[in-house]
Amino acid sequence: MYVWPSAVVLAQYMWIHREQLRGRAVLELGAGVSLPGVVAARCGADVILSDDANKPACLENCRRSCAANGLQDVSVRSLSWGEVSPDLLLLPKRDVVLGSDVFYDPEDFEDVLVTFVCLLRKNPEAQFWTTYQVRSTDWSMEALLHRWGLSCVPVPLADFDADQSELAGSTLPGSHSIQMMIVSRRTAD
Repeated sequence: MYVWPSAVVLAQYMWIHREQLRGRAVLELGAGVSLPGVVAARCGADVILSDDANKPACLENCRRSCAANGLQDVSVRSLSWGEVSPDLLLLPKRDVVLGSDVFYDPEDFEDVLVTFVCLLRKNPEAQFWTTYQVRSTDWSMEALLHRWGLSCVPVPLADFDADQSELAGSTLPGSHSIQMMIVSRRTAD
C-alpha cells in the first residue's frame, strides 16, 4: 500500500487540529489506504471511508487500514465522484469531508466538487479539507468553485508545521509541492 505525500500533510493538519474532529461526522473521499480517515477516527471522529465502486482493491485497502489500526466502527462505502447515486444520497450528515490528492486530474475536478455539493444539502455548514500536489500551474478550479457556489481558503502549510520535507518520521512529503485548502459553501458578502 502506498501513501501519497498529500495524505501525510492532511493527516498532519488533522492531528494539529484534533480537538476540532472529536465527535464530528467525517467522510473521506477517494480514501485509498485511508491515512487521513484513520487519523480522524483516532481523534474521536465518526468516520466513513469511501472509494470508487469500480476499484475493489482500494475499498479493501480501506478495510485493511482500519483492521491494522484497530478501528472496528469505521464504515467503508463505495462512492464514485460525480455520481448522484443512492449511496451518496443515503449517506448520513457529515461535518467534514476529507480528500487527499483527489484533485490530481482536471477531468475529475468537477466530479469531486459535485459530490461535495450533494453532501452540503444535508449540512450546509460542512467543510471540505483537501490537500493536493501541484502538478501544473495551468490547472485552476476557480470557475468550478464559482459555478457550484463554493469558496476556498488556502491554508499555509507553515501554519501547521507541514512545510518541511519530512513529517511524522516519514520522508514524505519530500520535495513535492503540496497545497491545502478548505472548501465551503460561498456566503453572501
